[in-house]
Amino acid sequence: MVAKAHLAPFLPGHPLKEPAPGAVGPVAAAPYGSAGILPISWAFLALMGGRGLTEAARVAVLSANYVAKRLAPHFPILYAGETGGVAHECILDPRAFKNTAGVTAEDIAKRLVDFGIHAPTMSFPVAGTLMFEPTESENKAELDRFIEAMIELRAEIRAIEEGRWPRDDNPLKAAPHTARAVSADEWKHPYPRSVAAYPVRPLDLNKYWSPVGRVDNAYGDRHLFCICPAPAEG
Repeated sequence: MVAKAHLAPFLPGHPLKEPAPGAVGPVAAAPYGSAGILPISWAFLALMGGRGLTEAARVAVLSANYVAKRLAPHFPILYAGETGGVAHECILDPRAFKNTAGVTAEDIAKRLVDFGIHAPTMSFPVAGTLMFEPTESENKAELDRFIEAMIELRAEIRAIEEGRWPRDDNPLKAAPHTARAVSADEWKHPYPRSVAAYPVRPLDLNKYWSPVGRVDNAYGDRHLFCICPAPAEG
């Protein structure tokens, strides 16, 4: 038994068996779910071994604490210990910026795309926060690149707080910026194109351009649709 009877209709089913009334049916190509989850976990543990797993955990915790210590002067850090230490997660709390600058965690996540950095975990485990979990594979240069981006983002938020940029039209509210938008003949924003596209110097030499601009992701979550074109149309 894997669940109580009242949860049975929500369990994945077998594609060749008649599903129970209201049941969700198959959820993956493998019967009853993804067959690849356990072998992947087992292979990772077997390849790493005891020493490897211990070292990976140490590096991950060290990296999270490095990020937390560097960013503590700029952002509140949640769940830090008495000495400011964290575990393998660094949770930044930008919720106060909603009142001071109209900036939310979502705005920060979308602006990070302009820096070539993937958005972190949003609103978990605390709503309105950002959780960063640097793995053992991230080197110090990559951690420093992320830290530099977050410090620059804090400076942009401060510019809004001080009234140098309006709350409804600033690099965070308009992010991410596409190459087409930045190179267009018309530019209506109160901040320069260079700030939109190259907020820090290294981006001059190695820039990731988002293929799309700002989207209403909440609308997309509530209005799902599926397009299944024929292979010949690919």
